[in-house]
Amino acid sequence: MRPDQAFTALAEAIKFHGAPVCQEIDGELWFPEIGGGHVAEAKKLCQECPVKNECLQFALANDEQYGIWGGLSVRERMRLKSKGRTTSRRQ
Repeated sequence: MRPDQAFTALAEAIKFHGAPVCQEIDGELWFPEIGGGHVAEAKKLCQECPVKNECLQFALANDEQYGIWGGLSVRERMRLKSKGRTTSRRQ
């Protein structure tokens, strides 16, 4: 997905579902220091978010290098993206 498509999908999901919890809570929760203790709390909140999938797609399309997006850390997103490349090469 192209970055502009991911942005549009996320914006439309937010318009449909309303503001996600990440827009109502202190940003430090979503961008913890390395080794910070808020990662589990942020991921838990993401699990209940109605725009979680669109958020994750936005982060993947834009190669977001920081923060929790769509319930995944940077390392988890990198693994997911790497797995997708491997899968697409096999097809």
